[in-house]
Amino acid sequence: MTATPPPQHSFLGVLPWPERRAIADALRTETIGGLVLLAAAVVALIWANSPLGDVYQQIRDFHFGIPALGLDLSVGHWTADGLLAVFFLVAGIELKRELVVGELRTPATAALPVIAAVCGMAVPAALYALTAGLGGGSLDGWAVPMATDIAFALAVLAVISTHLPAALRAFLLTLAVVDDLGAILIIAIFFTSDLNFLALGGAFAGLVLFYALQRLRVRGWWWYVPLGITIWALMYNSGVHATVAGVAMGLILRTTLDKGETASPGARVSHLVHPFSAGVAVPLFALFAAGVTLSSAALAEVFTRPEPLGVVIGLVVGKILGVFGGTYLAARFTRARLNPDLDWADVFGLSVLAGIGFTVALLIGELAFPGQALTEQIKAAVLIASVTAAGLAALLLLRRNKVYKRLYEEENVDADADGIPDIYQREATAAER
Repeated sequence: MTATPPPQHSFLGVLPWPERRAIADALRTETIGGLVLLAAAVVALIWANSPLGDVYQQIRDFHFGIPALGLDLSVGHWTADGLLAVFFLVAGIELKRELVVGELRTPATAALPVIAAVCGMAVPAALYALTAGLGGGSLDGWAVPMATDIAFALAVLAVISTHLPAALRAFLLTLAVVDDLGAILIIAIFFTSDLNFLALGGAFAGLVLFYALQRLRVRGWWWYVPLGITIWALMYNSGVHATVAGVAMGLILRTTLDKGETASPGARVSHLVHPFSAGVAVPLFALFAAGVTLSSAALAEVFTRPEPLGVVIGLVVGKILGVFGGTYLAARFTRARLNPDLDWADVFGLSVLAGIGFTVALLIGELAFPGQALTEQIKAAVLIASVTAAGLAALLLLRRNKVYKRLYEEENVDADADGIPDIYQREATAAER
């Protein structure tokens, strides 16, 4: 008797309607924020390389705060340690939602994007280590090319006017969410300075209280905002990077609905904070992190020094090998069937797009080489690699845009004007039969 092969599950098929709505809301905000991010990066580069470059550096290095609380920081550090904590708060909420009600809630649906994301982090790090090691450079920057910047990637898609189907956008978002988790774990574990255990214990106690308030269903911003700021300040003073506080609180926030609720606490906070994160926090960080002085000598060093060259190779080549290779092998191993309307060329295009590693890559670059001249070269390498990946991805995805436009239009046909695309009603009817 011949054994029956295990059933195949669809990869990049039509998303469930609730999942598609949630992802569409998140991506809409990220796309707008990504365009602001692009503008901020361009302004930073022009400003830093203009006759007013000294003014840029003076503003970035200007210190203010409360020294008695250990919070006398420069403008650049306030944006990296303070505003990016808001970014990671939103990332934590999105990760929690994915784990509880999204694509990562079951092993079958989580396997492919998680394997792709892990390979997309491991291969770039390995290529950086290989390049830096062979060139006699520092291995400290191994984590720089690991993360994908979802906002920058979506901004590129908006600029080139692609019509990517919802499943491809969801796959890109899930990759970025897992990337963000990997980045925050790396920051917490490998970029932690001398620990202040008293402050760390206070931050942990604050998180326990935060969790208890959620469990007791306590509502009201006057509880959570002061507590969140206190947790952030204690985390900063503990020696652990302050952005860890943001992702920790995001993971604690409840994302399931109680009886009578129309939105969970996580969804409410994300709805309020996400526009600020995407439109203000991340662009301001980019404004004071992307201001790299560009000259022919500086650009030449990107390709002659092993550390920045490792970053370029890691982002441009490593992401393609990691994301595409991991996805292809995982699909074969799990017997997943690619959506017949799409092709592996589409996955390859997204793999190239994943080489855009702007925000988190710049942050990790600053942590890996603090106060060193090499920091500027690492930042320049991130910018060059991200622009290269964006250009290559635009060429690849535009070649398939007619296919994407057809699928996008089919996904959004709503002939009966009931607010739900007809494709979901056809599937429901087919299932009943």
